[in-house]
Amino acid sequence: MTNKNFNFQKGFTFSKHIPEEMSNFDRVFDVFKDLLTHTSGDLEEAFEWLDMLDKEYDIFDEGYTVEDFEEDLRKRGYIKKEDDPEDGNSGSGKGKNILTAKLESALREYALDQIFGKLKKTGIGNHRTTKTGIGDERDGENRSHQYGDDLSTVNMTESLKNAQINNGISDLHLTEDDLIVEETKHKAQMSTVLMIDISHSMILYGEDRITPAKKVAMALVELINRKYPKDSIDIIVFGNEAWPIKVKDLPYLKVGPYHTNTVAGLELAMDILRRKRNTNKQIFMITDGKPSCIQLPTGEFYMNSNGLDEMIVSQCLNRAAQARKLKIPITTFMIAQDPYLRKFVDAFTAQNKGKAFLTGLSGLGQMIFEDYEKNRIRRI
Repeated sequence: MTNKNFNFQKGFTFSKHIPEEMSNFDRVFDVFKDLLTHTSGDLEEAFEWLDMLDKEYDIFDEGYTVEDFEEDLRKRGYIKKEDDPEDGNSGSGKGKNILTAKLESALREYALDQIFGKLKKTGIGNHRTTKTGIGDERDGENRSHQYGDDLSTVNMTESLKNAQINNGISDLHLTEDDLIVEETKHKAQMSTVLMIDISHSMILYGEDRITPAKKVAMALVELINRKYPKDSIDIIVFGNEAWPIKVKDLPYLKVGPYHTNTVAGLELAMDILRRKRNTNKQIFMITDGKPSCIQLPTGEFYMNSNGLDEMIVSQCLNRAAQARKLKIPITTFMIAQDPYLRKFVDAFTAQNKGKAFLTGLSGLGQMIFEDYEKNRIRRI
């Protein structure tokens, strides 16, 4: 790319584009955000990894040290002391460093950049329905004013033009018959529940599967907030049990010594979506293993990690059918390739009439984004 300047005697002159030099802080900050995601928000561990990388790749030098970087993080409001008095907490302010909400937000933005690339640059846009009426978005089409129309939709330019045509310029007065209003359309909404498997198998076999799942969740939340601000997304995790987590908790998400209670996750997801007023609902489920746990009516947990347990599978299929009756499609992103698991996912998808993707980790984010877009178009 080149820069160009206009010279009145010689025309345009072109020079080689010299990109702006990235500051020392920004250069290190990108690496550090990745490390924080891998360490589930553990600042001390992230700094240890940064020190190891520095020894191998000379990230820091005398002009910019790790101490300088830490101080910049604090000055820019990305980290603070755990008992920082500025936040109204009593104490000396000498506690350990913790992430601020600003850094949690930066991690979501970073995940969006990594996974969805330039998609965020398309700006705010909401899927339009074909239904006109008293909506919340101007349509561009005009019509005559009708009783009950909101006065805020009156197109004054067109209305005054009508008054001139109907009454003449010399005797200009505006009547109700002259009023022109702009049609509006309702912005459709989609409610999504993203289910994330946090069973122990998400870090087994030497493969870190939870970090890509976290990045996808953070990126999807950020994308929806920017591009579809009227949509809603709820995040739930499931191991032996299922529970909702807040968006701000995503960077700290870890796997546990859990089995996979898919039934509990689906029940919670359906409960959340039942309370949503809009009719467009969906469930995204990221999992890498088979369902291996259910809770019995007695409150005890029944677990079986050997193969596919018939009782557990039947309850999963039952919940898939329930979701179908509620008109909630389930899209399963299966991070596994075992033939017997494929068979289970096929049966589960058939019961729900949803979709399934057998995917690796590298294309997970793009796949989820594309499916989200397609589901909005199809469902709304």
